[in-house]
Amino acid sequence: MTKIYVGNLPFSASESELRELFAQHGTVESVSLITDRETGRPRGFGFVEMARADATRAIQNLNGRELGGRPLRVNEAQERTGGGGRGGAPKRW
Repeated sequence: MTKIYVGNLPFSASESELRELFAQHGTVESVSLITDRETGRPRGFGFVEMARADATRAIQNLNGRELGGRPLRVNEAQERTGGGGRGGAPKRW
């Protein structure tokens, strides 16, 4: 299974819309749109999981394609390597 990062999504995009778009290139296992924890608003990116061959085809065909007037950024998701700006050592004043 390959996890695909989908960025630059219009805030109006839905999971079903993304599933339909990626299903044109193979079987979609899962779709998740990321929302802000505090406001619940969409953050403009999400993830799609597909079999490797389907994922490769989807990435090649959908990267740069417009959705809602915005060019999508589609590539294989990278593992997070910690950090993120929150936490860490407290500041000393």
